[in-house]
This record gives sequence, C-alpha cells and structure tokens, in this order.
Amino acid sequence: MTIFSKIIAGEIPSYKIAENDYFFAFLDIFPLVKGHVLIVPKTETDCFFDLDKNYLSQILVFAQPIAKAIEKAFPCNRCGMSVIGLEVPHAHLHLAPINSADDLNFNRPKLTVTPAEFKEVQEAILAQIF
Repeated sequence: MTIFSKIIAGEIPSYKIAENDYFFAFLDIFPLVKGHVLIVPKTETDCFFDLDKNYLSQILVFAQPIAKAIEKAFPCNRCGMSVIGLEVPHAHLHLAPINSADDLNFNRPKLTVTPAEFKEVQEAILAQIF
C-alpha cells in the first residue's frame, strides 16, 4: 500500500481539496509553491500511462475545476501541471500556480509550510471551486 493509498483511505491525514469515485486531490506536503496540489487515482498504478483508459480520459476533467480554483486563489500566469512519478510508486498529477516554467522545477528547494499555512491554502482553493 503506497503512502497515497493510505492518504486516500484516511490512514494518513491530508489537506483534501476534492474527491470522487476515481480520484483524490490534496495539497502536496512538500510544495514547490503555495497552492501545489496532487491528484491521485484511487487505483494503485505505478506509472501514469499504465493507468486504465477510463482514468486517463477522466483525470483532466477532474483536475479542471481545481486548476481554475488555483488560478483564482493565487496570483499566477496559469496553473501548470506535471507528471513526474519518481517520488511515489503511485501515478499522480501535480497542479501548481506558475509564472514561469521554472516554478515546476522539482530540483528547487521545497517550501516549509506550517499547518496553519496549509489550512489557509486549502481554504483559499476550496473557496474558489465551483
């Protein structure tokens, strides 16, 4: 069971943004920028492009309102997305507010965020969804 499966199951706490029958979205606890969200399928598949076609076809539909909320909640040029998949053997999509391509550089130092700041970020995104 991956750490993401444990988060989905509620065994590990998270700052949930959205959920449906197929996907779970939550704040990255090692964010590149404030507003960095992970979207994970509820099925445990290591490589993103090994996901079932139904998951692949629906992940961006699920991500769209979250991305729009991120753009409204944080000053940015747009919400960027990235699929790296090396950190956790569970397919996932990164969404983050960006002003340049370097904002999605995973070699950059991660932010240190307090629980209160995570809660503020979560609330800012949730206030803009739908």
